[in-house]
Amino acid sequence: MKIHQMTSMTWNAFSCRTLFTLFMALLLTACSSGSVKRLGDNEEVALSDRWNDTDSRLVAEEMMTDMLTFPWFRDFNFNQKGNPTVIVQSIRNKSSEHIPVDTFINDIKRSLIRSGKVDFVVSGAERDDVRSEREDQELNAASGTAAEFGLEQGAGFALSGTINSIVDSNGDQRVSFYQVDLKLINMTTNREVWNGQKKIKKLADKGFF
Repeated sequence: MKIHQMTSMTWNAFSCRTLFTLFMALLLTACSSGSVKRLGDNEEVALSDRWNDTDSRLVAEEMMTDMLTFPWFRDFNFNQKGNPTVIVQSIRNKSSEHIPVDTFINDIKRSLIRSGKVDFVVSGAERDDVRSEREDQELNAASGTAAEFGLEQGAGFALSGTINSIVDSNGDQRVSFYQVDLKLINMTTNREVWNGQKKIKKLADKGFF
């Protein structure tokens, strides 16, 4: 009787281990059954109604194109030689979600630099790092190869702005609204020479969000 009970217990333990092994194998198979597809940089994949990389790029390109059509740019080209120099002071995310502002700023810079019509100078930590590197070169670089002090290009214009959002939902649908406001200030006169605004509105059904 004892032998029969022990055999039955051993068989049950073996069966449990076998079933557990099969379950884990099926689970791993299911988890690894997905696929990855390489996409183009400019191809939009809208997995949600939230701000995405396409929004960042398109808003930056459209707003910078608009900025270069305002009178300040025409007047600068008429009175000065070379390109106007811009510094990005701050673009703040005041929306209800996390938006990588650095990515948006880089899209702005890329759009303007690619146009060949505006020069940028760095600000904040980047500027401090460059100055530290210049000091290091002064001590350690070979004669005639060190970057010189006192030759930094000053910014004539400062760019700043905000990103705001409003989300409205009735349970079955949700509308996500984004508003980007940017302005350009003449650093010498404090005159606001350009004010741009871009709005994005997205409608999502309940099954989507």
